[in-house]
Amino acid sequence: MMDMKKFIRDTWTITWLKSVPDLKRQPGILLILMGFAAIPLFFITLFGGEDMMDVGLIGVIVSSIGFIGISASIQDLTWDRYVKLKEMVVAMPVHPVAYALGLTLAALVFTLPGAVAFTIFGLYRGLFDITSIIMMVGSLLLCWGGLSVMGFTVATYLHKSSPNSLGVLANLLSLGFVFLPPVYYSETMLENVGGMDISWVVYLLPTTNSAAIIRYSTGLTEWDASAFMLHWVALVVILVLFSVLVITKARWREP
Repeated sequence: MMDMKKFIRDTWTITWLKSVPDLKRQPGILLILMGFAAIPLFFITLFGGEDMMDVGLIGVIVSSIGFIGISASIQDLTWDRYVKLKEMVVAMPVHPVAYALGLTLAALVFTLPGAVAFTIFGLYRGLFDITSIIMMVGSLLLCWGGLSVMGFTVATYLHKSSPNSLGVLANLLSLGFVFLPPVYYSETMLENVGGMDISWVVYLLPTTNSAAIIRYSTGLTEWDASAFMLHWVALVVILVLFSVLVITKARWREP
């Protein structure tokens, strides 16, 4: 049976180890992450006008959490293996879920300032109310959790790959999960792509589901109760599915 006190202590230790030292050495990384997420918003507003700013702003908030959510799990686990930190953690021993949770919480430490700053800007614009903020926080937590366990699963199953290869894969997955699907734009724009309706892709990824929930909650997308609930179900299913894989199938120790 898992010792919850040790589990919490191990999780907190990994979180501190993977976030605080880096923030002390490079505090400017917070501005870099915020700027990277906001770049698409500049072009959306420039070419789409102020009417598109709110839709783009939701994309910025989701991408602030989503971009680093999956890449951090892959890159940190790979780097820890490279510098033998993972082997030391295994020898302690630390439960793989505590280690994965510590890595993802550390990533959240880096992303929260940007997400909070953009949310405050949204409040200033009148985009959010109490209900929409609650919906946003809930969906972002599920999005962050889903992306994190996905990244951890990928990293453990590809543990024999080189750090450089996994680093490239992490960045490609982040770009594919954030910038290509309907995160910065509405899924309604995919209802007629070359005569095909591919708006269903919005249900496949944590980032797109979270963005869709926030758009419904803020009134930027015409209300559809069935679609709204289906997005929540999709987020929960993704999180549970990959969490089960991490708990039961993750290759924690080297064979």
